[in-house]
Amino acid sequence: MSYQAGRHFLQIPGPTNTPLPVLAAIAKPTIDHRGPEFGRLGREVLSGIRTIFKTTQPVIIYPASGTGAWEAALVNTLSPGDKVLMFETGWFSTLWNKMAKRLGIEAEFIKGDWRSGVNADAIEARLAEDKAHTIKAVAVVHNETSTGVTSNIAAVRRAIDNAGHPALLLVDTISSLGSIDYRHDAWGVDVTVGGSQKGLMLPPGLSFNAISEKALAAAKKAKLPRSFWDWEDMLAINEKGFFPYTPSTNLLQGLQVAIRMLHEEGLENVFARHDRAAEATRRCVRHWGLEIQCQNPAEYSSSLTAVRLPEGHSADNLRAEILTRFNMSLGNGLGPLADQVFRIGHLGDFHDLMVTGVLTGVEMGLRTCGIPHRSGGVEAAMSYLSGNAGPAAQAAE
Repeated sequence: MSYQAGRHFLQIPGPTNTPLPVLAAIAKPTIDHRGPEFGRLGREVLSGIRTIFKTTQPVIIYPASGTGAWEAALVNTLSPGDKVLMFETGWFSTLWNKMAKRLGIEAEFIKGDWRSGVNADAIEARLAEDKAHTIKAVAVVHNETSTGVTSNIAAVRRAIDNAGHPALLLVDTISSLGSIDYRHDAWGVDVTVGGSQKGLMLPPGLSFNAISEKALAAAKKAKLPRSFWDWEDMLAINEKGFFPYTPSTNLLQGLQVAIRMLHEEGLENVFARHDRAAEATRRCVRHWGLEIQCQNPAEYSSSLTAVRLPEGHSADNLRAEILTRFNMSLGNGLGPLADQVFRIGHLGDFHDLMVTGVLTGVEMGLRTCGIPHRSGGVEAAMSYLSGNAGPAAQAAE
């Protein structure tokens, strides 16, 4: 593609826009990862990242994508032949399930419809049947990036407790951490998986395991092979701010700034900003007359909105037209949703004006592609963002 003037709108559900202060920190000269300056950096980020997960327990940082942190969560807590209970919420829960099987874990997958979150009642019922406690872990996705559905993790924890089951709780927060309220300790999660490239406003390349005392105890008995992913070596040297191998030094410099920025804004304000953007986007989509992939309003994601096109219209053609004409990238449909759904990311470093710009680009794309819709969706979003949604709409909030 030839040069296009103006900024590119990166509105996929991650990687997200990286703010200039974070980019500047990453661009600083690389420092000695065994020197005292790095020790201070390491101690700050290893402590600071705990506040984002809302935990007092250790958080391990890997130079890897979120997929690497998935693997670390499994291999540190489980043994060959162990059984894991998973719930199908979309593409990423499916990938995690495939990984478990490749690692020699027996993965039981509760069928879902790709339009709803985890059914905690189904989890509880299955665990109640498991009298011998053969299921060693429950692994679920908090925010399913392929569908725009957020699951109730506190309800999953209650389901495990109600069943009186000792299974570990493993949770993927890759597209929710730093965007949607998440509480590792309060919700009794044993391993939380995270990634750098979404709500943390960094490029891809860092991933995380937040780990409970119960998970640490399980790791002492787990028999799956591990070396690079091993928690024990990491924890021993992390206490001094260092890593057992060469870390992603410059990304950690960026993470230091990103954590400071999140705290300067205030996590509750960050979550409220994402909530506002998501609600404005959904009002716009509903005004267009298009269907939101997530069916349950209580499970709407504040990180992204997945939008279904009318039958006979190509979501991929729409995305291509918007990219060519307006220099904006939207997320594609994954798996069975390919070419049926496009995804609008509204997470990370953004504000109200950027949200309305994104929605304007989508509405112009719908028009140029001849996709049936009711014009004026952007106005519905602007009315909400400017506080003029009207009495009926305000009452529904």
